[in-house]
Amino acid sequence: MSKKADFSKKILTTLSGKKAVSLPELRAALAPKAKAALPAETYAVTRSIKNLAETGLIETLEAGQGSFARLTQKGRQKLSSLRLDNSNSLSDPNWDGKWRIVLLDLPESRKQEREALRYLLKKAGFILLKNSAWVSPFPFEFLFENIKDDFGLTSELMIIVTNQIDTITETELRTRYGMM
Repeated sequence: MSKKADFSKKILTTLSGKKAVSLPELRAALAPKAKAALPAETYAVTRSIKNLAETGLIETLEAGQGSFARLTQKGRQKLSSLRLDNSNSLSDPNWDGKWRIVLLDLPESRKQEREALRYLLKKAGFILLKNSAWVSPFPFEFLFENIKDDFGLTSELMIIVTNQIDTITETELRTRYGMM
């Protein structure tokens, strides 16, 4: 991974869960020893911030107290995708006997969000069961709870965790996931 990509990921991670972070604080978090930082590293951090803002993943704001950065909705989606790229660190490969069912109901007017969520569901190992119902044995429900909260999907996204489904469906799902 290139230094710029590495800084971009660190910036997105640093901004996650926060309303905004001052740019000096953000730079200090990436290069704690700012005086010892190489000019190339300082430039890479500055350039990464600029690139993230230009691509719409973060936005920079000016306030009386200085300059701040915060994640955009697009940035939250990208961060969720990056976390799934490291999926081996997100879940235990041993099945805990519970099924995760995600019901997704976004209208056509929100097609881009719907497609992004479908991508994340597929990336997390969910299988489309019926129309807007996705199922998985993997414990990614916390990720989708965060997505639901971050995007305000109060009625459009429902997460169900259960250890009971009908025998025929469970047999089919176990077969599809190679658990037989």
